[in-house]
Amino acid sequence: MTYEDFVGELSAANISGREFARLLRLNLNTISGYKRRGDVPSNLAVIAVLMRLLAEHNIRFRERLEGLDIEPNARRGKSIADV
Repeated sequence: MTYEDFVGELSAANISGREFARLLRLNLNTISGYKRRGDVPSNLAVIAVLMRLLAEHNIRFRERLEGLDIEPNARRGKSIADV
C-alpha cells in the first residue's frame, strides 16, 4: 500500500499517524520513514484498513488496543547515549 493510501485509511478511521504509532507501540520515526519510502509494510496496511472498517461500524477499537500489553518494537540502532 502506498503511504498516501495508508494515510487515507487512517484519516477515514479518524486517527493520526502519531496515534496509530502510539496505539501499536511503534516508534513515530518508523511511520515517518514509510513516508520517505513511499509505501508501508502489508501488516500495517491491513491494520489501517481494519481500523477504518471498525470506525465505519462505530466499533470502539482504541480502548481495546490501549488495554493490550503490546511490547514496543526493539530499537534497531544504537545512539551514542546507548554506548
